[in-house]
Amino acid sequence: MKRIKMRRATKSMIIRLGKLFHFVLSTGLFALTVGLFYDNMYPIETDGKRYLLVVGVYCVLGLALRRAYNAYDVEISSGGMLFYSMTLTHIIANASMYLVFVLDFWNFSTVSVLPLLGLTAVQFLIDFIWSYSIHSLYHKLNKVEKTLIICGDDRDFKSLQEIYKLEKHFSVERIIKNPPDDIELLKKEIVGYDTIFVAGLSASLRNGIVKVCVEHNVSCYVAPCVGDIIMMGAEHIEQFSNPIFFAGRKRLKFEYAFIKRFLDITISLFGLIVTSPFMLITALAVKLYDKGPVLYKQVRLTKNGREFEILKFRSMRTNAESDGVARLASSNDDRITPVGKIIRACRLDELPQLFNILKGDMSFVGPRPERPEIAEQYCKELHSFPLRLQVRAGLTGLAQVYGKYNTEPYDKLRMDLMYINKMSVATDLKLILATIKILFMKESTSGVTEGQVTAFAETEKTDVIEQK
Repeated sequence: MKRIKMRRATKSMIIRLGKLFHFVLSTGLFALTVGLFYDNMYPIETDGKRYLLVVGVYCVLGLALRRAYNAYDVEISSGGMLFYSMTLTHIIANASMYLVFVLDFWNFSTVSVLPLLGLTAVQFLIDFIWSYSIHSLYHKLNKVEKTLIICGDDRDFKSLQEIYKLEKHFSVERIIKNPPDDIELLKKEIVGYDTIFVAGLSASLRNGIVKVCVEHNVSCYVAPCVGDIIMMGAEHIEQFSNPIFFAGRKRLKFEYAFIKRFLDITISLFGLIVTSPFMLITALAVKLYDKGPVLYKQVRLTKNGREFEILKFRSMRTNAESDGVARLASSNDDRITPVGKIIRACRLDELPQLFNILKGDMSFVGPRPERPEIAEQYCKELHSFPLRLQVRAGLTGLAQVYGKYNTEPYDKLRMDLMYINKMSVATDLKLILATIKILFMKESTSGVTEGQVTAFAETEKTDVIEQK
């Protein structure tokens, strides 16, 4: 056992050193670029403190961006995703530092952008080599984990389908559906596997499985239910001699609410100024295509179920819902115009929502606002769905960053509640940064299946109870 622990520690240390090497190299190249090409602005010999401050800012910014984009998440990311995350990190970090240089001296002509462009190009090459090298090294050091899935019905099994995309990490050897509520029987099945995935089981059975996994050093991944997520945000009350948790409706602290609203106003105003040329071009394109209205107004729900009119650039035909049925856009929806396809792919149709944020109907980060008709349908099957209305609706959120347009309502609900339970300025800023990453990922805008009205998917039934 000691030898196994030593091997794991050694492998982990090698990967950690690889991450540290990359970070030091990237930061060092920036420091060298500033020292060689911006020495007239930040001279090391005469003003070393300013030079170190600039390098320190770049270091902190780089760490924050890497964390937001999971750029060092070697364990479950592909080489391509690592490269994409790291490339995005360096583009934003270097562009931000150029802006810092300009604001520091208020003179565009004094600050040349060429050295930073050259730095970015060199970092691209290093990122490419490092991403695929560290990914290959990780899988050489770590064997594929022998994996068991224990779940309830077919819908629960479907929620774990993404495991199969990680075949270099997990090898699914067996699937047990609708297991007997007997932990002693399951204990025999669990021992011998490296990893267990659990979804859709009763609380008592699931807790028993977790205990067995901990006892036998088996990695255990659990898909939480709504109750679990609510308890994650519960407060520990220390006035009692026994452990007591308090769970109640989420209320924003004054300080956080003030900062959140201040950021909403500031960023939305800045966003409106920066994106105004794109908004003008988009408005002209929509108008010239079919002479219809430029903006599309639709009633949505925000905090406490209050209704408001969300603003979007119109991407569908003017008679898109002439039948009176409220439905989500499908993957190949013929209601979407050619101009609409382009602006939806580039997310330009969402820009008018900056006015909704400025007005106070929405926030930058929060659960996406649903239409009252669709929300009513969701509530019939998900009685907990109104819980996402504890806070103001948002332009982006946890469900938008890590889910998809066609992610099922229950999964979106769980992600929305996870955000509500850990709301903070740091979480909001991280999600805003992470949103930039998904703007260029096509799968995040995938529509629902043809013929679907809501995001509820028809689950394919199967008689397979166990798979070996």
